Amino acid sequence: MTEKDILFQDRHLVACLKAPGLLSETGGMPELLADLIGGSVYCVHRLDRAVGGVMVYARTKEAAAALSGAIAAGKMKKRYLAVVCGRPQEKEAVWRDLLYHDAERNKSYVVKRMRRGVREAELSYVFVDAAESGGEELSLLDIELHTGRSHQIRVQFASRSLPLAGDGRYGSPIRNCEIALWSAQIEIPHPISGKPMCFSAPPPDSFPWTEFS
Repeated sequence: MTEKDILFQDRHLVACLKAPGLLSETGGMPELLADLIGGSVYCVHRLDRAVGGVMVYARTKEAAAALSGAIAAGKMKKRYLAVVCGRPQEKEAVWRDLLYHDAERNKSYVVKRMRRGVREAELSYVFVDAAESGGEELSLLDIELHTGRSHQIRVQFASRSLPLAGDGRYGSPIRNCEIALWSAQIEIPHPISGKPMCFSAPPPDSFPWTEFS
C-alpha cells in the first residue's frame, strides 16, 4: 500500500483503496494504514478479502462511533461495479433474498424461508454494457447495496445463474482473473461536521474490466 492509494484524509477519517487479497479488518488494512499515515485506524465496515476498491476508516474512537452510527442508520451508500457471466433478463431491478451464511465453509446461500442465521438481503442493479470473451457473454453492472451481508452480491447473482467472473467459489466458468467486483463509490456523512462526503475510484485496468470501452 502506498500514498497513491489514499483518496482523502483528515484528522477524523481516511478514505482509501483496498487491494484484492487484503483483509479489510484487523490483520490487514488498519495496520497498513496506521504504518502509512500514523496514529490509530479503526475499521467501521468491511469488504470481502478477495474484493478491492474504496473503503473508509476512522482515525479516532469518536469518529468510529459516529461512522458506525451513520452506517447503522442507513446513511452509508455503497456502489459497486461487477462483471457477471451471462446477461440479466432485466436492464435494472431490485432483488430481495433470504441469505444464510455458513461460517465453517465461508459460503453464503439463498434460502426460501426464515430460520436461525438467515438474514434478509437487498440490492439494486443497472445494466451498463455487454461484451464477449472466450465464448462467454459478459455483463458490466452498476450495483447499489441496500444491506451488507456476507458475500451478498456474489451469491445473489450466482443464484440466478449470473456468477461474477473470477468467482470460482460461486460457480464462475471464468477463473483466470480476480473476482470482478469493485467497491466503486462510498457516500457517508463526515463523522464530525456531518457534511456529505463522496469517495470514488475506477476499477483496475485489467481483465475483465478492459473488455468494456
